[in-house]
Amino acid sequence: MPARIDPGPVYALVREAMGLDGAGSGPTGGHGPARSLYIHIPFCFHKCHYCDFYSIVDSRDRQKAFTARLVRELRALAPVSGGLPLETIFVGGGTPTLLEPGLWAELLAALHDAFDLSVIRSGVGEFTVECNPETATPELMGVLAGGGVNRVSIGAQSFDPAMLKVLERWHDPENVGRAVELAGEAGIDRRSVDLIYAIPGQTLQGWGRDLERAISLGVTHLSAYNLTYEPNTAMTMRLKQGEFVPTPEELEVEMFGLTRETLTRAGLDRYEVSNYAVPGHECAHNLAYWRQKQWIAAGPSASGHLAGHRYKIVARLGDYLQERDDGFAPLVDHEAPDARRALAEIVMTGLRLREGLDAQAVLARAEAVEPGLGERIEREAERWKRVGYLLEDGASGGGRRWSLTEAGVLFADGIASEFIARIG
Repeated sequence: MPARIDPGPVYALVREAMGLDGAGSGPTGGHGPARSLYIHIPFCFHKCHYCDFYSIVDSRDRQKAFTARLVRELRALAPVSGGLPLETIFVGGGTPTLLEPGLWAELLAALHDAFDLSVIRSGVGEFTVECNPETATPELMGVLAGGGVNRVSIGAQSFDPAMLKVLERWHDPENVGRAVELAGEAGIDRRSVDLIYAIPGQTLQGWGRDLERAISLGVTHLSAYNLTYEPNTAMTMRLKQGEFVPTPEELEVEMFGLTRETLTRAGLDRYEVSNYAVPGHECAHNLAYWRQKQWIAAGPSASGHLAGHRYKIVARLGDYLQERDDGFAPLVDHEAPDARRALAEIVMTGLRLREGLDAQAVLARAEAVEPGLGERIEREAERWKRVGYLLEDGASGGGRRWSLTEAGVLFADGIASEFIARIG
């Protein structure tokens, strides 16, 4: 079990780096206030076999205690954010919509009390809640919309009952459309659906039907993830036991191509390797992650990024519920600012985006980390340009940018790993 880390000193360092320590020196290292918040709600009514996020099967006996503890943590974290209006909030899990509507009302009221949500309330900002289709009710959607939620991400994964069974995902496919409708009726206009492909036994035709079914719901955003076998999940254990074989790589590539072709034809552009949206409906919160912005984190297992510090909150509900005088939750991981690591993270996430990387900024950062590092990264870029996987665009007058070609996107993780190896 990871050792507990006292969060007080960590947040004190963050406040100092953000110029919030009262010394009047202002932000250092380019770190201003955080504008995003992630909240993790761990409750589920069933653990899906592919999921490696922290969650617990809910018997509803700890929801009230959890909500009260989360509210106290949020109130403690608010001064650490820097005081400017939040631009994005994302509530994930677990199954956040399993939380009872009355407790949701308490949580939303506390958020409005602790943070400035004026940008979100104006409609310019984004407030997303992940939703399991089985939990969608008119009452819940009304509470969410009334509290400022303007986007829901609905976990469909597949519309084929046989594929859901393979994933041990428990919901009626018909309820996905119902959840989309209920959100719209409550005034939540931004609706996204998550799908998974390369499920054992899934055919190219079956995946195509899933895509068309999702498009027919009128959503403006769709996430299409290939199934990955994460360590310590039931799915991976079943694979090792020979219950099924993984989807052949050739078929997985075909599924990726069909995804791009089908969604582009429907007006959803790929803006990240696995994410498509009607222009203007991209997930702003996830873009903040991929662009290496700052965000606050609350709830068990949530990870945050503030003033170059990365941290993770304890991932056991029993430990999380233990009270502290300062209201913070214990941490189990903390990484102090490191320029080399930060550069690697910028490259890793930036290459996944269709907009790519600001090459000049990357090279300048690299030289600041180590003289000659920029030249090594430049050579790596030239290597991938020669094989047709990386494109350099500087003709628009906005400076040099590196982005993956359509062929390169298939190897995004491997290409990023090669860049990171150069960085060291």
